[in-house]
Amino acid sequence: MHILFFLLFAICLGAVPLLQRSQVMMGTIVTLSVMPERANVLQKAFNRIKQVEDALSSYAPRADIYRLNHDRNVSIGPDTYEALQLSRRYYRESSGYFNIAVGAITHERFHFGEQTRLPSTQELDDAHLNLDGLSFDRYRASLFGKINLDLGGMGKGFAADKANDVFRDNNVTRGRIALSGDIRCIDRCEIAITHPFEHDTLIAKFDSPRPGLAVSTSGNYRRYVGDKTNNHLIDPRTHRSQQRLASVTLLSYGSSADLDAYATAASVMPVDEALGFLKSRNVGYIIYTIDRERIVSDNIDQFSRNLHFY
Repeated sequence: MHILFFLLFAICLGAVPLLQRSQVMMGTIVTLSVMPERANVLQKAFNRIKQVEDALSSYAPRADIYRLNHDRNVSIGPDTYEALQLSRRYYRESSGYFNIAVGAITHERFHFGEQTRLPSTQELDDAHLNLDGLSFDRYRASLFGKINLDLGGMGKGFAADKANDVFRDNNVTRGRIALSGDIRCIDRCEIAITHPFEHDTLIAKFDSPRPGLAVSTSGNYRRYVGDKTNNHLIDPRTHRSQQRLASVTLLSYGSSADLDAYATAASVMPVDEALGFLKSRNVGYIIYTIDRERIVSDNIDQFSRNLHFY
């Protein structure tokens, strides 16, 4: 069973209410909103997200990544090829902190997204996370050794980008795309960030200052085994769940896939290294450490208006 979880909420700003529809996809509830006169675009966008899920899922037997993890040498489609290319770039940019080979831990040890279990210290130490074991071109991909792939650290952002392409190609100028912690505001919207320490409450709310804002939140408080010390955010250098940051919210006007991956990478870095990395990416951020310290980027006003903390 896939886990449904929510890290962000968004409300579109404007006089005319938007038409909103939701479907369970990619392990969460996907919510799309458009102007009523663009209602026909909703199913097109859902279909495009389903195509991404059918390529990148580690759980659906027909998906490219599932087949790659199990069969080790498979044909792949264009979405998978693009996502693997991006994942290699994120690996380089983050000095290896973003590493899709963590599937050897998230899938094979913890079984996140299925019937979870708590692996032993030895099992974690023995996991193979060397991304050199992945080889691919535009048409085929192969895995060598014992690595296992998990594209969950960028997949929802990637899907949001593809849905955004559908909106753009169909002249949607007001709307919203929301996949749990990944949101794209087509025009302007209000964003609320879920509290990492107190269930069903908020830590912050703000408006997007202009159209096209992308927001991505990564947290240690929704997917874990037993307690939050065994969360799904795996530091590929230590093979352990990260224990430093409770919530990382990033904001930009660029790619949602990039933002999703940067949030994943920053979440498992030492705090100072994470801040340096995010500053080099020119994104806004609101971060909470596990000690409840709040860290806000100096450029936050570029990406938020009427920012209010609770």
